[in-house]
Amino acid sequence: MKLSNHTTSVLKNFASINQNLVIKEGNTIATMSAMKNIVAKAEVEETFPQEMAIYDLNEFLGALSLFSSPVLDFNGSHVMISEETKPTTKMKYFYSDPSVVTSPSKMITMPSEEVKFTMDKEDLLKLKRAAAAIGAPDMVLERNMDLEHAPSSLTVKDKKNDTANNYSLDVDTVGEGQFNFFFKVENMKLLDGTYDVEISSKNISHYKNKSSDVEYWIALEPESTYTV
Repeated sequence: MKLSNHTTSVLKNFASINQNLVIKEGNTIATMSAMKNIVAKAEVEETFPQEMAIYDLNEFLGALSLFSSPVLDFNGSHVMISEETKPTTKMKYFYSDPSVVTSPSKMITMPSEEVKFTMDKEDLLKLKRAAAAIGAPDMVLERNMDLEHAPSSLTVKDKKNDTANNYSLDVDTVGEGQFNFFFKVENMKLLDGTYDVEISSKNISHYKNKSSDVEYWIALEPESTYTV
């Protein structure tokens, strides 16, 4: 088996969520952060023939990078990684014990959403860059019904410091009410792309990539509010 560039990108992204990963038999890869506030799932083009538990995903990716065109051959206790053009160049990489690896036991059932919108790829990149530039730890989706026409905005800021620098942009939301939905910027570990976003007042959000079968569920911060 050879991994596509997209699958490799998914694995690199999932490594930023949790270094542990259990790849189940089939073509679905899922991960969960150690704090259980981020869950991610991807449907990939490869079909894995068996379960494979990886304790350190970055180490595994580093092993793959030693080969210009790695080929994977799955065995009972390990995967054999070899060079496509020179099969005698190879590495035996052993699976970990699944009992010591964190992975989601079941996928999240998203509650009914109160607000939804499309997060454009460029807007996502701008927010990430702005947060890094000004050291903003928080992001908030907000709409104040006291304002005429009540636009919605996404802002990166420090919610604990009213005089801290912030960056915001308008978004077109669908849904009623007034809301302040808070997220930690560090939890926005999304692959680059445009996403359909759903947010529930039960403090959970769902992000579905519009160009690939990758989706995320990210917890809101407890001080988030929603009123009709």
